[in-house]
Amino acid sequence: MSKRLLIVEDDPGLQSQMRWCFSEDLEVTVAADRESALAALRRIEPDVITLDLGLPPDPGGASEGFQLLEDILRLSPMTKIIVVTGREDKENAVKAIGMGASDFYQKPLDADILTFVVNRAFRLAELERDNRELARHRNGTTIKGIVAASPQMLAICRTLEKVAPTDVTTLITGETGTGKELLARALHDLGHRADKPFAAINCAAIPENLLESELFGFEKGSFTGATQSKKGKIENANGGTLFLDEIGDMPMALQAKLLRFLQERVVDRVGSVKPVPVDVRVVCATHRDVQELITQGTFREDLYYRISEITLDVPALRDREGDSLVIAQSLLKSLGKQMDRPNLAFTEDAIKAIKNHPWPGNVREMINKVKRATIMADGKRVTAADLELNCDDEGTESQLNLRQVRENAERAAIIQALQSCGFNMAQASRLLGITRPTLYNLTDKYRIETSAESSSA
Repeated sequence: MSKRLLIVEDDPGLQSQMRWCFSEDLEVTVAADRESALAALRRIEPDVITLDLGLPPDPGGASEGFQLLEDILRLSPMTKIIVVTGREDKENAVKAIGMGASDFYQKPLDADILTFVVNRAFRLAELERDNRELARHRNGTTIKGIVAASPQMLAICRTLEKVAPTDVTTLITGETGTGKELLARALHDLGHRADKPFAAINCAAIPENLLESELFGFEKGSFTGATQSKKGKIENANGGTLFLDEIGDMPMALQAKLLRFLQERVVDRVGSVKPVPVDVRVVCATHRDVQELITQGTFREDLYYRISEITLDVPALRDREGDSLVIAQSLLKSLGKQMDRPNLAFTEDAIKAIKNHPWPGNVREMINKVKRATIMADGKRVTAADLELNCDDEGTESQLNLRQVRENAERAAIIQALQSCGFNMAQASRLLGITRPTLYNLTDKYRIETSAESSSA
């Protein structure tokens, strides 16, 4: 997409001069008054505008120019405006900058200086646009709280975005600390139930004899201590989303009652004979292998098929290519702000340690490490020692040796070319786009056999 510049100037001579200042790859539009400038603003949506404040019907003053400046800032606040003033109009230039103009240029016209100022404005607009795009995608995802750049995690996020508008029951699996609850909340926030309740309950954290009443509620007098009726988590989530965390630890006896609820969408309170209809979306999560639990006889197979209409298997942090450093940098930035230690950055040894560490505790472990480092770091540089990580970077250094990588690639390409051409040197050199002498030099350099028999041997 070509860059778009709008020149607002009432002098035809200056219009022509300014137009010829810029290269052909710039789309230049000229307007002579406020009305035509606003029409061009709506039509072409320019990235940069040069604005002469002296416009008709007040060419000797600046009232019409200031009014147009206000209109542009209101209609297109991201557009960069360069105010063009006379040599003696410094006060108007300062006032325009205060109103929101990004820069100013003083007459008389100098093509080189004007081009420099306009190109700088285009660069600023481009940087701000890129920054907005990065902020909008939040490191590749549109999911609140999820920072990811790896293809594995981005695929999970894309699937989640497709599933969220529906009401299918979803099972989220993955190791502890991988962000399963964040994904469950994202399913709620991105769906049509976002303005309704999100009720979460950890099935492993509540004693078995209390879990049923917590989930389904109870009637007054149903057991000792039940002095009044109480709604359960399922009823409290009516209209919204019910999140059952660690469902793999749910007692076998309660699984049958949960299965009936999922099938009938009615709740039987403890001590009640009157079912209560409930409309909720159900999202479940577990760090355990449900198939293994089914084999062991501790989880109902029919319940598994009911809760796993869609399954999201969240990869461990060690299996997410490049995510460890991206997440660590995001955490360092946010925790630095919280602890009044902005502008912290990782040293080279810290970056290598983060990349090489297996992160058995996943993101939860990383939060712990980065928080400690934010407190313990001396100055503005966070080291591997601050993170309490070992910096064993021998493998990383060899992988990052550009000369070695290039030589490995050359050697592999030459071997592939020779094999595909039946070790015909003339054909292989044409295939590689080099001369035969060059190919002979390279085969000598990398000690590559140039005959099929020698290669096989």
